[in-house]
Formats: sequence, C-alpha cells, structure tokens
Amino acid sequence: MRITADTHRCLGAGQCVLSAPDRFDQSDEGTVLVLDAQVADAAEERRFRDVVALCPSQAIALED
Repeated sequence: MRITADTHRCLGAGQCVLSAPDRFDQSDEGTVLVLDAQVADAAEERRFRDVVALCPSQAIALED
C-alpha cells in the first residue's frame, strides 16, 4: 500500500503534517509533500487511514 497526494487539490491546511510529520511536509507553495509513500503493515495502514480522513480537501489517499 502507498500514500498518494494530489497537489492540485491540496489547500495547504497542513493537517497531514501535524498528524504525521515523519511522512508529510509542505512545499514552498504550502501544498503537501509525501516524504515516504510506503505503508509497511496493518498498523501503519490504520494510522494513515486516520490521517487521510483529516484532510479537508481529500488530497491524500491510500492506494494498493
């Protein structure tokens, strides 16, 4: 499973960065940057499903 981000949808709210600073950052424009896209196991999947749910613009997702 991988984390994906749509920078065109991103509003720059930063909820992903606040929730998982080890995996997300913001570009100079304020849009999401995925630092590490790999989701290793079920525990990480649960964690990132919660992070995805916090995104107000639905710009991040988990994909198989």
